[in-house]
Formats: sequence, C-alpha cells, structure tokens
Amino acid sequence: MIDHRLLASQFRCDLRIFWRSPQSRYFTVLLPIVFLVIFAAIFKGRTRVDGQVVDITTYYVPGIMTLGIISASFVNLTQAIVAQRESGVLKRARATPVPASVVIASRAAVGVIVALIMSALLLVIGRVAYGVRVPGSTMPGLIIAVVVGAAAFCCIGFAVSTRIGTAEAAAPVTNLIVLPLYFISGVFVPEDQIPSFLRGIAAVFPIRHLAQALRIPFIHPHGAGIAAGDLLIVAAWGTVALVLAARTFQWSPRTA
Repeated sequence: MIDHRLLASQFRCDLRIFWRSPQSRYFTVLLPIVFLVIFAAIFKGRTRVDGQVVDITTYYVPGIMTLGIISASFVNLTQAIVAQRESGVLKRARATPVPASVVIASRAAVGVIVALIMSALLLVIGRVAYGVRVPGSTMPGLIIAVVVGAAAFCCIGFAVSTRIGTAEAAAPVTNLIVLPLYFISGVFVPEDQIPSFLRGIAAVFPIRHLAQALRIPFIHPHGAGIAAGDLLIVAAWGTVALVLAARTFQWSPRTA
C-alpha cells in the first residue's frame, strides 16, 4: 500500500521542480498554445470528421490538446527520468526511505495534473478566441480521455526511458517517436488529407486513438462523448508499458 501522505509530499516536491524548470514550462505549457495560434491563423475553412463537417479550429483544438497531453506525460517525463537517472538523482532517491512506488506514482500524477491544466487552457483559448464549444453533456468524455491518455503516456514514458542510454539522447529519441506520428495521426493534418495506408499505420499506435477520443466530445454533441474503443486501445498500450517498465526500470546511471 502507498502511504498517501508521503505520496502527497513527494507530489508537491515534483510539481515544484516542474514549474521551476523554464524548459518544462515552455515545451509543455506554452508550445501547444503557440501551435494552436499558428494553425488557426494558417488554416481556414471547414473539414470533415466522422461524417461531420466542422470548422477547422474545432478540429485543431482537440488535436493540439493531444500534443499538450503527450508533451506533459511522455516527452517531458521521459526526458526528466533519463536526465535524473544519469545524474544520479534516481539512485539517491532509491536509497532514501521513500518507496519506489511513491516516486513513480508521484511523477505520473504530475504528468496527469499538468495535462489537465494544459487541456483546460486550450479549452479556454479555443472558446474565447475561436468560438470552439464543448457541449456540457460530452464534457465527462473529454475529462476521461485526458486522464486516461495522460496516465497511459506516463507509463509509456517510464518504459521508453529504460531504452535511452544518455541524457543527451532523450530529446532526439522522444521527438523522433512522436513527431512523425503527429502528422499521420491527424494531430497536425486533417485525416481526410492523410493517405489511407498512413492512417492504417497510425491506427496501430496510441496517438491517433487519443486524438480521436479527444475529438469525439467536440464533434458529437449527443451522449457522454466517451470513445470507449479508442480509450481501451490507449489504456492497453499504457498497461503493457507499465508491465515492461516494472520489469526493466533502472535507477542507476547507465553511463557510470
């Protein structure tokens, strides 16, 4: 059992470390907002999604939200874990009375909280600047998609961190993983403009399914907005990654 008071203390510490890092704040909080403003300024008109014709900004708000969630829970987390492992921070943490489960759960909780904050900011900007609305009835589906997506990608981040040998390689590796998938998963480019064989490749990976789960509450006003099938695929990726991370996670520097 996890000591909840110890977890809360560790969580506050990790959250402060995150907000005190200019790089983390920029790439996780500011960069998705910049992307949304740029895409909304460049691309105009409407697009077709799941048989619905919607404004292009309605398409891009959940798309950029996908980017923000992955930045918070996968890219930033993976890079931080590798950097702290190679600098010996994780090894020292392992030697303290704080259980490993608390350290891991705290990092994952920070990723989820930052993803929720990022998603809320994008929702407000989308509503105020571009008139993008989310029906109240589908808001539960949107919140569930954010939480499930952030938790799953945190687990994937822990798993991927075990395959990165140096802190210098963390940023190139994580960006090499996500950037091509952003383009073929409908995050940067509307799906009706992506060749079918690329959509087929994207369907194997969780980014496309997270983007779809986030988009459903925006374009389908009826029901709770829960994309159960897509969320199950995202959760399955997270579960497999969690099992892999539990077996292979490393606390000591690999370059020592």
